[in-house]
Amino acid sequence: MDLPKNNFKHGLARGELQIGLWCSLCSNIAAELVAYSGYDWLLLDTEHSPNEVPDLLAQLQAVATGAASAIVRPAWNDTVLIKRVLDIGAQSVLLPYVQNAEEARRAVAATRYPPRGGVRGVTASGRAARYGRVPDYLARADEEICVLVQAETRAALDNIEAIATVDGVDGVFIGPSDLAASLGQIGQPGHPIVQAALKEAVDRLKKVGKPAGILTANEDEAKRYIEWGYLFVAVGSDIGLLAKHADALAKRFKGA
Repeated sequence: MDLPKNNFKHGLARGELQIGLWCSLCSNIAAELVAYSGYDWLLLDTEHSPNEVPDLLAQLQAVATGAASAIVRPAWNDTVLIKRVLDIGAQSVLLPYVQNAEEARRAVAATRYPPRGGVRGVTASGRAARYGRVPDYLARADEEICVLVQAETRAALDNIEAIATVDGVDGVFIGPSDLAASLGQIGQPGHPIVQAALKEAVDRLKKVGKPAGILTANEDEAKRYIEWGYLFVAVGSDIGLLAKHADALAKRFKGA
């Protein structure tokens, strides 16, 4: 049995636009449903969602039946959390609140086995290796693991080139909400100061040849970010879609 291919990682490396959806419902059924919707990737969140490893496992199994690639966001840039997520079969991770190159190096090291500069605990019997059926998993796992780091503060933007050029970092995700708070505009990611910082970030990342990612539920913003050069863009969330359309349906029958 061969090592599963990470279509998201390879598409990003080719410079192809990757459109995604944020998944926070912690439901394998919801994840399976949107896996057939046509998105390139789905973000399974544990930082701001009550997701635990067994829940993630069920969601990864559900997403695998569709066309979208799964990305998991551990709650923190933590070696143990990252190890557990990789062992259950996640091939792409988005690691929050990376502030400098050293933290980016630590993120990459958590996804790599020794002696190749990594600290990931070794096992070849988990779901990631198809329960021991991928004979060269330990030697080849790095080929298909995608490491995305989040730059979401002024300090991170100040260090963005150093973060982006760390060996093993595949992309840098700019977090608009936390960045807005860091810039003194909490709750206002659309503020001109924040928008200018988002434009500056993607421009600087393009100069060093590293893909930039972002999230927005605003279609006009998403189109603008794509025009600016953001390459992996989440254009909404499962919670947002459910709430918006549930509210609209109720209003059509009760609002009058």
